[in-house]
Amino acid sequence: MVLIRGGRVVDPEKGEEKQADVIIKDGRIAGIGDFADDGSYEQVINAAGLMVAPGLVDIHVHFRDPGFTHKENIRTGAAAAAAGGFTTVVCMANTKPVVDSREILEYVIEEGKKTKIHVLAAAAVSVGLKGKELTDMEELKKAGACGFTDDGIPLMDGELLRQALKQAAALDAPVSLHEEDPGFIKENGVNHGEASRQMGIYGSPAVAEDSLIARDCMIALHTKAKVNIQHISSAGGLEMVRAAKKMGAKVTAEVTPHHFTLTEEAVLKYGTLAKMNPPLRTEKDRRALIGGLQDGTIDIIATDHAPHSRQEKGQAFTQAPSGIIGLETALALGITELVDKGYLTMAELMAKMSLNPARLYGLECGRMAVGAPADLVIFDPCQCFTVDRFCSKADNSPFQGWTLKGKVYYTLCEGKVVFQN
Repeated sequence: MVLIRGGRVVDPEKGEEKQADVIIKDGRIAGIGDFADDGSYEQVINAAGLMVAPGLVDIHVHFRDPGFTHKENIRTGAAAAAAGGFTTVVCMANTKPVVDSREILEYVIEEGKKTKIHVLAAAAVSVGLKGKELTDMEELKKAGACGFTDDGIPLMDGELLRQALKQAAALDAPVSLHEEDPGFIKENGVNHGEASRQMGIYGSPAVAEDSLIARDCMIALHTKAKVNIQHISSAGGLEMVRAAKKMGAKVTAEVTPHHFTLTEEAVLKYGTLAKMNPPLRTEKDRRALIGGLQDGTIDIIATDHAPHSRQEKGQAFTQAPSGIIGLETALALGITELVDKGYLTMAELMAKMSLNPARLYGLECGRMAVGAPADLVIFDPCQCFTVDRFCSKADNSPFQGWTLKGKVYYTLCEGKVVFQN
């Protein structure tokens, strides 16, 4: 048994915090209350001055394995996740080969089992991510796919998406959608606005995102499927999700820490380290996203952890790949930008980063309750640290050198310490 003593327990289900000890037995929470250290515990963790919360759940990561392991692999990605307080992650399907067959899906799942956290895998919606033919979704679900996504590439064929969502609804599996219509985009990775004007390029306007979100929310409504709108970045897209929810669609939305923290101006300062799809947008958009987190329109904070090599990111802006790493800075950005500034309580932040993403995938984790899995993160919300090193293979982050609040001291998965700082 393990005793975590003197911490402030954050319960996102009840929306509260309280001073309490936590007992762990056989990989589960066995007690939350006031317990003495009677010498019978195998391990005692002193959590005085620290917060004890459910392990974070990231439903949107790229571990680049198979095919792009010079950027990241499942082992290093899982290590980065544990360092950031994450105990469960969902890997995207845009690997090489694509996760569109039982063989590749099982490879990812088996490699994930070799790590110290829970590594789940989403399978592709379309064969080869080509948007022409649906994968065998029933077979992939049986083989262990937790959901479906063509993330990185939008599904432009509305009828194909409708058929996919009908099948996903029957399988009770969520479908996550990357919403950018390429017909509106001339150069990806930067918002069409002041920053792109200064760079001398057109960029990616918000209508590219807004139009597909509107279409897909309506398809979700008509099919009754569980649809997750990925990495939402625009105020207009947010309004589409808000309207769809009011109409009864089973739509959730996720936002990344970089989208609620940065604006298009970051591209001028950080260059390719701030290039991402969808792009960072305006201050108006950023504030709208925070409002969406506050009113529940945005359910989930996910990192879209997207590692790239220094050589790749060192290319000219229009040639460099989009995306940044995010697992090791997500919690601290949430605390620094949302909790410290009064937008969310700590319990609300934990709901966005643990409880809600777990619920989307029907997982047991994300809760602080007796009987729940002992997947936990122990952190100091007041401790400042400088972002200067990563457990990830990659370091493509605009937050290098930033001073953030919220240092992770322990991550526990199934009651075992998998990261200690």
